[in-house]
Amino acid sequence: MEKDRLAELRAQIDEIDQKLIELLNQRTQCVIEIGQIKTREEGSERVSAFRPEREAQILQQIRDLNEGPLSDAQVELLFREVISMSISFQQPISVAYLGPVGTYSHSATIKQFGRSTTVRPQPSIHDVFNQVETDSVNYGVVPVENSTEGAVNQTLDCFIDSNLKVCAEVNLPIHHALMAQKGVETDSIQKVYSHEQSLAQCRNWLREHLADVPTQAVASNSEAARLSSLEDNTAAIAGELAADQYQLNLLYTNIEDQASNATRFFVLGKQDVSPSGSDKTSLLVNTPNRSGALVEVLSPFQRHGISLSRVVTRPARSGNWSYVFFIDFDGHAQEESVATVLEEVRSVAYDLKILGSYPRAFDN
Repeated sequence: MEKDRLAELRAQIDEIDQKLIELLNQRTQCVIEIGQIKTREEGSERVSAFRPEREAQILQQIRDLNEGPLSDAQVELLFREVISMSISFQQPISVAYLGPVGTYSHSATIKQFGRSTTVRPQPSIHDVFNQVETDSVNYGVVPVENSTEGAVNQTLDCFIDSNLKVCAEVNLPIHHALMAQKGVETDSIQKVYSHEQSLAQCRNWLREHLADVPTQAVASNSEAARLSSLEDNTAAIAGELAADQYQLNLLYTNIEDQASNATRFFVLGKQDVSPSGSDKTSLLVNTPNRSGALVEVLSPFQRHGISLSRVVTRPARSGNWSYVFFIDFDGHAQEESVATVLEEVRSVAYDLKILGSYPRAFDN
């Protein structure tokens, strides 16, 4: 009886797989035709095939249709790859990110753009900005804030001098794993490599499981994995992508002390993004050096009932104890209420730059 049922289920899977292939190819053919229509309509002015607002709407619709047992996050992951493949049929996309290979920035890039995209690791956040500004790549992915470490100041400072736009945001849960060469057991580990922040974020776990093993901070978690792949009886703390990259075994996963740790990333580009229905906007505001300047900037948001999600202060380039404020809030710049607030802020600010309006990232 069980064997008969097993054979029946396998036959159903084979039939479903056949339908999936047929439907995926039908979907791809629609994408190809859309690309051909766009080419005829746009002529020499080629518009990017990457449409963050359209992707957000598709993914929200898919989540609404999902009845399980797949989770919403798993469904999103599957369809991100389908969308990535579809974009590749219309237009090759290249993306720069803060390297090296195997970093969390790399993971965030794959999460947003899928694996059908050309990715190019860069040595610094400034280099990511430069790659997009010079059209060496189409987009860039940079970290902007961490839930435990706070704002990434280098990213914020780069925005001060850049005209790039924020096209999308990516929220990436940060899960650390202990990895080592094949055959290495926990009791044979003589050194653990990782970035200093990751070592700090796994301090309690290390104290409990590897109390007598010395740790060494290195430039990145990816570098830690690379070193461990070359040195016997060592381990690395890094993301699981680094284990794949350097062919290391995962000894333990999710060893971070705070399970809620996450990093937010911005997708950099040159395009304005249309409203998706659930959006955020980021601003850079330069205020006069006078008492109450920040209150004047923030008051319009309160008066019009617009929720602020982040306010970060950075020194202005001009010095003289002047500051710029990075502000994130709910809504899109094209909405009437938001446009009214922006006009009121402009009236009291020395300078205001809209970094971008973009779809709100899904909470996984």
